[in-house]
Formats: sequence, C-alpha cells, structure tokens
Amino acid sequence: MQFDPNTLDEARVHHLMADSIVPRPIAWVTTRNEDGSTNLAPFSFFMGICPDPPLCAIAVSQRERGDVLEVKDTRRNIERTGELVIHTVPAAQLELMNQSSADHAYGVDELELVGLTALPCEQVDVARIAEAPIAMECRAGRTLELGDSATALIVCRIVLWHVADAIVSAGRIDFDKLDAVGRIGTTGYSYTRKRIKLARPRL
Repeated sequence: MQFDPNTLDEARVHHLMADSIVPRPIAWVTTRNEDGSTNLAPFSFFMGICPDPPLCAIAVSQRERGDVLEVKDTRRNIERTGELVIHTVPAAQLELMNQSSADHAYGVDELELVGLTALPCEQVDVARIAEAPIAMECRAGRTLELGDSATALIVCRIVLWHVADAIVSAGRIDFDKLDAVGRIGTTGYSYTRKRIKLARPRL
C-alpha cells in the first residue's frame, strides 16, 4: 500500500505523520500572556537538536477559525517575549496535560484553570509547572516558516534545567521514576515503563 502526499488532503497527511512518527515526546509549554497570566499548551511535534549549545525545537501550526488561520497563543507569546518553558509530561499528569490542549480564549490562565501550581523561573520571566518533574527554561532563537499550513518551527536554547530530586539516581534521570508519556497517533498515548537496553555495536 502506498500513499502519495501530493494526492491527499492535509488532514489525511497529518494522520499519516501522526501514526508513523511514534512515539512522540510531548513538549508541555508555558509562555507568558500580555497580562502576565500563563498560557499552557502541549506540542508533540517536538525534538532535541544538539547538546552544544543545548537546542530543541517545537513545531507550532496555526489555529483554524472557520476559513481563517490564526497564530496560536504560544507562538504569539514567544514572538513577543522570546521566552518559554518546556516540561516533560509524567503519567500522573496525563489527564491535566490533555485538558490543557483545549482552545481557550487568549489571556485565560490555563495553568490555574487545570489546577496546576505555578513556580517562578530563574532566567526567564515565565511560570513553570511545580508538578512537572522536568522543566527546561528556554529562550527562542530562529523561527522557520514551513509548509503550506504556515507552521512555525521554533528553535529554542535551553538555558536552565529544573529536575526533581526524586527522579535522579547517580547523577542521571531515573526513567522508572520519571514515568514519562509519549503521543501515539492523534488521540493515543504511550507509557515508557517497559524498556530494553541495547549497547551500540563497536567496529
């Protein structure tokens, strides 16, 4: 069976990508609204880029309002402040993460709305999630406009990590204690509780 993206509509192509690129890590992103409240939204088109300097990237598509495309609140805030915080989603917060994906009006404090606790950051003026075991303070770098749907690929530099003491063992993150979740398809999620280790072959 073959699928030619040139013959498919955008929704079908999106589903094929979401079903093929699995599991996807979830960037649970906080940004600061103009009134100082906190915008919170998850993005599963998210990747690490390199460690020196520590760069990652999130893809933020536009929101559809009828026949009109609008810039999402996350991108709007990043373009204004240049700052964001990316959190890892633990299984214990899966339902709250899903709730935070709702399309609220701009200016709604989604962190408060879903019942999470805000903590101040050290190097960026954005609240972070107290309940998240990993929070990465980031400054936005280049934004690349990609695709016909006006998706923005936002490259971010991680300037500080907050890692819960309880998930650290011998200086490394303990994945059993982290208990992160990933995205599968459009409405599915996966746990990282079952894993295997394979050493890389050396020639």
